[in-house]
Amino acid sequence: MVTLDFHPTGRHFLQIPGPSPVPDRILRAMSMPTIDHRGPEFGALGLRVLKGIQQIFQTKHPVVIYPASGTGAWEAALANTMSPGDHVLMYETGHFATLWQKMATRLGLKPEFLGLPGVEGWRKGVQAHLIEERLKADKEHSIKAVCVVHNETSTGATSNILAVRKAIDAARHPALLLVDSISGLASAEYKHDEWGVDVTVSGSQKGLMLPPGISFNALSPKALEASKSAKLPKAFWAWDEIVEMNKTGYWPYTPNTNLLYGLAEACDMLLDPHFGGLQGVFARHRRWAEGVRTGVKAWGLEVQCNEVASQSPVLTGVIMPEGVDADAVRKLIYERFDLSLGTGLGKVKGRMFRIGHLGDCNDLTLMAALSGCEMGLKLSGVRLSGSGVAAAMEFFAGHPAPLALQKAA
Repeated sequence: MVTLDFHPTGRHFLQIPGPSPVPDRILRAMSMPTIDHRGPEFGALGLRVLKGIQQIFQTKHPVVIYPASGTGAWEAALANTMSPGDHVLMYETGHFATLWQKMATRLGLKPEFLGLPGVEGWRKGVQAHLIEERLKADKEHSIKAVCVVHNETSTGATSNILAVRKAIDAARHPALLLVDSISGLASAEYKHDEWGVDVTVSGSQKGLMLPPGISFNALSPKALEASKSAKLPKAFWAWDEIVEMNKTGYWPYTPNTNLLYGLAEACDMLLDPHFGGLQGVFARHRRWAEGVRTGVKAWGLEVQCNEVASQSPVLTGVIMPEGVDADAVRKLIYERFDLSLGTGLGKVKGRMFRIGHLGDCNDLTLMAALSGCEMGLKLSGVRLSGSGVAAAMEFFAGHPAPLALQKAA
């Protein structure tokens, strides 16, 4: 048997920005026996999770659930709406925007990559005015879709999706709006219908607090209509059969039954009115993010996203001083303090590390993570301006959570 639980004592601190820790409550739900995916019990489960995930996306339209990673849902979004050779406008905010652009090329599309030059473009959210300017110049409406990342996991920048929608509308352009909210959903405010998104892509392993393995396409009527004439090859990813069978709670192939048990439990947790429902979830993440960044500021280190309004409630990227290898710091922290941090990716590899503050965590989880970071930074010879741990303690103590824990019996 493969040995996976190799941490000698206590819990490993998984503070990467996804996969995020899975709550015991969800693990217990997933341990239920697998049932017949054509039987009546499964149909009831299917309808329950489909209703719950619509509430999470804040949509009244279909949400397609795939037994796949977020990358699969990227492909599904493009394959169902585009035809070979279609021109798509994609905005570069970081590594994951870059990977989506690479996929579009491999699928036979013609992506145009828009964004600010160099590493500077990886320090901000989407600049919607650049999209508006480009679409206004597209007099023949050759651009069929605009693709943006809501929460760029590689940099910690959250983009204003409503501003992108307004930019498309201001240009009077018919392009579809496709959004990756793989790391944003259920952590950062997201309104699929109200923001006029045509396809939202997401995954299970971030704010939904599940293991990797299921992903989503939230659809608009415009996207469903576009899928009727889209010519890119698709079979497994095709929306039509899935949407039709989902009406009775079933799938046209074998779904991931036990992860759907977990998804049902996650929806119950996230929508629980006692803890403020989705708005309570978003408020918790904003507060955690502010506490962590208070600590980083006290260290005298830079945050990767330097546009304050775009700084993510999901994660914080911490830039190392010139000459310090961020991966070496991460390695030391992992080996000494059993704490996993996110690595820098693409253009910022070796220059920064990422602290996840999403999903199943609390103030003390983050205090432990910051303590591990501070000890590791000092051991690595990084000169700090002050104690980020003390600053974060002061923040969390002075800014109590808006919703208290349930009282004991």
